[in-house]
This record gives sequence, structure tokens and C-alpha cells, in this order.
Amino acid sequence: MSDSWLAQRTYAFDSSGIRKVFDLASQMKDPVNLSIGQPDFDVPEEVRAACVEAIESGKNGYALTQGMPVLREKLQADVDQQWGHADRRVFVCSGTSGGLVLAMLSLVNPGDEVIVFDPFFVMYEPLTKLVGGVPVSIDTHPDFRVDLDRVADAITDKTKMILVNSPANPTGVTMTKAELQGLAELAAKHDIALVSDEIYRQFCYDEPFVSPAQFNENAIVIDGFSKSHAMTGWRVGFVHGPSAVIETMIKLQQYSFVCAPQPAQWAAASALDLNLSGHIDEYRRKRDRLLAGLQNYYEVVQPGGAFYVYPKAPSGTGTEFVTRAIEKNLLIIPGSIFSHRDTHFRISYAASDETIDRGIEILQSLV
Repeated sequence: MSDSWLAQRTYAFDSSGIRKVFDLASQMKDPVNLSIGQPDFDVPEEVRAACVEAIESGKNGYALTQGMPVLREKLQADVDQQWGHADRRVFVCSGTSGGLVLAMLSLVNPGDEVIVFDPFFVMYEPLTKLVGGVPVSIDTHPDFRVDLDRVADAITDKTKMILVNSPANPTGVTMTKAELQGLAELAAKHDIALVSDEIYRQFCYDEPFVSPAQFNENAIVIDGFSKSHAMTGWRVGFVHGPSAVIETMIKLQQYSFVCAPQPAQWAAASALDLNLSGHIDEYRRKRDRLLAGLQNYYEVVQPGGAFYVYPKAPSGTGTEFVTRAIEKNLLIIPGSIFSHRDTHFRISYAASDETIDRGIEILQSLV
């Protein structure tokens, strides 16, 4: 096979650095793994039972592209009650990653600019490039707060989208109400699509969650069940926004992902009835446990949500520090995967207390 067979768009980015770390973990013997961004609790029993019931009762065929009524209508009712927008529709997608892909395909033309905030989720820049867009990165170091003046200065006549993620991966930082309102108003003023990745919305520890959709009726929200209900492998997400955008995303889903898995949609419908406060309290405690172990050793911004801490490497680059950590059998993620700076590293505290404590011990020894 010749390299000329491969489409030029595939050269715009490399394989995910996180996947490389996962591959490394599979080769290590009993690593102290604080790298994985998925909950360490299992899918709730009620959700597993609902999926088994769906499978056993024959709900195994293709789902409706827009989502099965059992889930979609429940989500629509929740969205209508929360927002009361005159034109806000919901559909079910194949995970939040599928939702991001469909949003990019639906909204971004070649040459359009997409504003992202550095550090950013690993998929944002590659997906922008995949559809021919141009990522415009706004640096938020060292405190990871959004400067609205810098956003306003970055907007040009080519700006098509602002992509926001709060609580954020990899920093765990939650944006303030003023920051989100300012972004929402800027997007409305300049007629720019505002896409809000809210996969960690349940994991807010210090303040109530705030969505930019509260301040912008045209905001497009991407959410799902992977983090809140540990359903990472079930691939059920959802998107809500203006009907014209949602209809276009559904049309594209027909010719790409087709649908989210039907049994998992019946399970997700039952998941909406669960109280998650116990898990949220547990993760708040894990955050505080990790921060207490790092506070006298590392420069770190306290995260308000998600399940990540993003410390600054005490010396050298973030990649060099992670290499030293791996030599001591600790798996963490270099910040260069999420940023144009190589100064930090990401720790996931979605792990047992024992694993967190072992990680703290190694991290303290590395200073």
C-alpha cells in the first residue's frame, strides 16, 4: 500500500497521546494509574438491569436516528422544564464524542475559525482541523480563567464557533457565571455558534453548575451519560439546541454513526431517575484528599469540578516530569497533550483511595 492512499486530512494530527499512555499501562505490571478519565465506580445496578431487560425483550435492532422515544422524550421534557426556550430540541447521539463530531460537521466550513481555550480537551483541535476549520487557541495559564477581552480581540469575520468546556478537562476548573455570561453575550453579539461541552456538569463541588445556555437561547449543549453514570463504553450522549442545527446533526448522523445503541438508550432512560449525590460527594472527598497530599509540594489551581487536577511540573517540562513518574510506576498524562505549553501534567483522581495515596507518595518523592 502506498502512503498516497491516505487522505491529507489524516496528517493534520497525531494519534491521541492519551491512547499511547493507555497502551503503555497495558504493558506495565500493577501501575499506579492516575491517568484514566473514567469513573472508578461501576454502572449503577438499576441501569445494568434496565439494559439486560431491553436485550432480553428484543430491543436489539437499529434505534431511531434521533433517539428512541423512551429516552429522547424524557430528555426533551427535562430540557423544556430547565430552559423554556421557544426553539430548543434534543436528540440522542453516539456518545458526546459523536456529538462533537456532528457539531463540527454541521457548523464549520473550511477556513472557518473555532475558538478554544488552552488547556483544552484533546479532541477539540484535531476535530476542527478534520473538517477544514482553523483552531484559534486562547491561553488561560496560569489560573485557567477566561479573559473576555482576549476572546473579543480573537474574534474575526472568520470566527464561526466558540467551544467551551466547564467543568474542564484537563484542569477541572469551573468557569464563573460572569465568564459564561460574557461568552454567551459575545457569541450572540457576533452571531457565532456557542458550543458547550457539559459532560462533567454533574461533577461540581463548590458552586452550582452554570450553563451558557442560560444566557444564550442559541447555545448548543453536548452532554451524556459516560462520566455521570460510568457508562463510558455504552456510547450514549445527547445534544440540544436550535431545531435547524439539531435537524442537520440528525441528518448527518444517519450517514455516519446511524444511531446510539438501542439497549443502552433504554438503560439511559432509567439512569435519568437516579440520585447521583452520593457519587458526587465521594469525588469531592477524593479531590480534597489529593489536593491535601500535593499542597506543600506542587503549584496547583484548585479544581471546582470534573475529576482532574492539573499541577505544574516542579522542574523541567511536563513531559520530562511524566517520564520520571512512569519510571516510578506512576501513570499520569503530560499537559502537552492538552496544551501548546509543556509545563503541566494531568492527574485523574477517578481511582480508589489506596491508588490515590500511592500516587501521592510517589509524587511527593519526585519533588
